[in-house]
Amino acid sequence: MKPPPPPPLTSVSSFIFRPPKANHKSPLQTLVSYFLTLDSAPSQTPPSPQSKPPKPIANNSFYGPALDKSARRRWFSTGPSDPGEIAVASTPLEGSPPIDAGSSIRKPISLWPGMYNSPVTNALWEARSSIFENLSDVPTDAPSESELITKTPSQSRTSILYKFSTDYVLREQYRNPWNRIRMGKLLEDLDALAGTISYKHCCNNDGTARPVLLVTASVDKMVLKKSIRVDTDLRLAGAVTWVGRSSMEIQLEVTQSSEGTSNPLDSVALVANFTFVARDSKTGISALVNKILPETEREKILWEEAEERNKTRKQKKGQHKKQVKDGEADRLKELLAEGRIFCDMPALADRDSILIRDTSHENSLICQPQQRNIHGRIFGGFLMRRAFELAFATAYAFAGSAPRFVELDHVDFLRPVDVGNFLRLKSCVLYTELENPTRPLINVEVVAHVTRPEYRSSEVSNKFYFTFTIRPEDVKNEQRIRTVVPATEEEARRVIERMDAEGL
Repeated sequence: MKPPPPPPLTSVSSFIFRPPKANHKSPLQTLVSYFLTLDSAPSQTPPSPQSKPPKPIANNSFYGPALDKSARRRWFSTGPSDPGEIAVASTPLEGSPPIDAGSSIRKPISLWPGMYNSPVTNALWEARSSIFENLSDVPTDAPSESELITKTPSQSRTSILYKFSTDYVLREQYRNPWNRIRMGKLLEDLDALAGTISYKHCCNNDGTARPVLLVTASVDKMVLKKSIRVDTDLRLAGAVTWVGRSSMEIQLEVTQSSEGTSNPLDSVALVANFTFVARDSKTGISALVNKILPETEREKILWEEAEERNKTRKQKKGQHKKQVKDGEADRLKELLAEGRIFCDMPALADRDSILIRDTSHENSLICQPQQRNIHGRIFGGFLMRRAFELAFATAYAFAGSAPRFVELDHVDFLRPVDVGNFLRLKSCVLYTELENPTRPLINVEVVAHVTRPEYRSSEVSNKFYFTFTIRPEDVKNEQRIRTVVPATEEEARRVIERMDAEGL
């Protein structure tokens, strides 16, 4: 007696590869065709409890790690009824639901770039797809300034909710070995969220957008105000707060509820300001962006603060070289004094000091297509995550215990990184601050070099500066943090440059 045929396919987790019959498609082609059919088909109703789908023959690595039972019952998220609307949670009205950070897990394999990054990045880039579907109908001629529309900050406001308290699969993707949040992945998500917000601002009211390139130009200093837990729901929210001629600033807030307090300010864990610039997709020159009109008092204050930051950035570019030269000779001599002893008389060197070069680490990789953004270049959030993880490892090896992230200083994205580039990340402990014995600070520099062996060239793409500390219990155990000293004039100049930037 033959067994009864299996019930019809109703979810991704029950998909089974079977040999093709009438056609000659490969299993991968069959799978992609099936996904495209599901995306275009009307939404289905979940199966009844009596009809159980067949179990898969084996865990398919095509989907990544196996999901738990609750995750396997998830359904594809349906897009908004308006095809021009961005499929992320915009909150111009109070109470509008945020995007679910685990929603991209419901989505099967995606043909969009960047799907191999964090689940939030995947969800945000999927949300941008509706914009690019409408690009073909948009005139290629750049509009004049009078043709640009004016938008409010609330029209670009977007939020994401990480349901860590109930979503085990999502929580595991963001948990580090010490049961805390993976800050590198959070930095990656912040950059992706800022990019989505910038695209929402550049859209027209009918959902169409000009084919412009929006890239991360810089990130202002991020200071972690409180530790972020991985077992409590987390929210990311932000909006465009300031607009220039071809640039815009996006402010993001990371909030997590605090036990025993009802003050909303106590829930803010981190505030980040991203600057994006617009470029014409054909010529590469700067492109005009929509204007902004702050409405509320809070929005007007944020606009004034962003305007002041923009002026300060321009002033620093012109004044930086002059500031470094003032008293430079004496400062260089003082910094190099101990370093000379290490090089010339190592037996007499201070045992509580160490050379900068002896704290260095390096990581090299070939930039893969899976790490690209929607413009075909390497995603800026990916670079920040890799830089953070290397900096964390450098501070870990230096301090002898797992460090705690304190802040990320201002970042300028100097040069784009393309698919196929040979990227070298070099890190070192640049200097330490030991004035407060209960909270020693470890300042780590990470420099990203784009190396092209076929052209015998190497250029700096980005510089990242992270600050870490060690846990209070390690301080109580009298763990020693050494002073870091330069051995060359070039290293001493880098230290002076960073100390000036920090106001030390």
